[in-house]
Amino acid sequence: MKTTALLFAGLCAVFVASAAIAQDAMQEMDMPMQGGSAPADARSPDYSDGVDHGDMTGMDMPDDKPLGMLLIDRLEAFDARDANGTALDAQAWYGNDANKLWLKAEGERSGGRLQELRTEALWDRPIAAYWDTQLGVRHDFGVGPDRTWAAFGVQGLAPYWFEVQATVYVGQSGRTALRFDSEYELLLTQRLILQPRIEVNFYGRNDPQRHIGSGLSDAALGLRLRYEFTRQFAPYIGVEAERKFGKTADFAHAEGESAFDPRLVAGLRIWF
Repeated sequence: MKTTALLFAGLCAVFVASAAIAQDAMQEMDMPMQGGSAPADARSPDYSDGVDHGDMTGMDMPDDKPLGMLLIDRLEAFDARDANGTALDAQAWYGNDANKLWLKAEGERSGGRLQELRTEALWDRPIAAYWDTQLGVRHDFGVGPDRTWAAFGVQGLAPYWFEVQATVYVGQSGRTALRFDSEYELLLTQRLILQPRIEVNFYGRNDPQRHIGSGLSDAALGLRLRYEFTRQFAPYIGVEAERKFGKTADFAHAEGESAFDPRLVAGLRIWF
């Protein structure tokens, strides 16, 4: 036991002496342990040899690159009670996640002339997850004089995956309007999709020249069944019913038209 204690004490003494010798040697060499200024013969003070920080080829992440899309949601022919014709509902956008230019067009032609066409140019910006605000201008063509409106709206994905658009319009001579539409895609299979859709329009005042009455003006409810050969190309068939209300219905009756207009539709949905 005494021998073990003496051996341990001897090892401690050797360790202390070795540490003291190493410290004296480092002081004589005058070398810093870590940090401090670079030696006088160093290539550069920060050892970079003049090469500054920059992008590494192939390692950049362009996650905010501008992109674009053209969607023709409805390009269809319809057979209605009062007339046959064609209808279009299309939109296109270009931009990044923060800012987009959004263009929209919706209208129909029957009886050999353009009945109505609504076009919009909007600045789109996100305000929450799945929701964007849109600000811009709307211009109406068709029966009667053209109308121009300022547009303020929201567009997004509501709970349970309902696509929703709601826009307020302010026009000349104190005209105001509100448009709401929503649609839903029910996947019967991965290619066969049933799409219900509703659209409602309100106006703040009568516009006899365009056959529009104040209040709830018209509403349309449609149901379309499409088959997606690819995601970008899908023919469809369906039914749609449009109902005019109030003074708008009176204008329709004065023109010899019905306020309720059911129709069969067939068309294509295409996007690029």
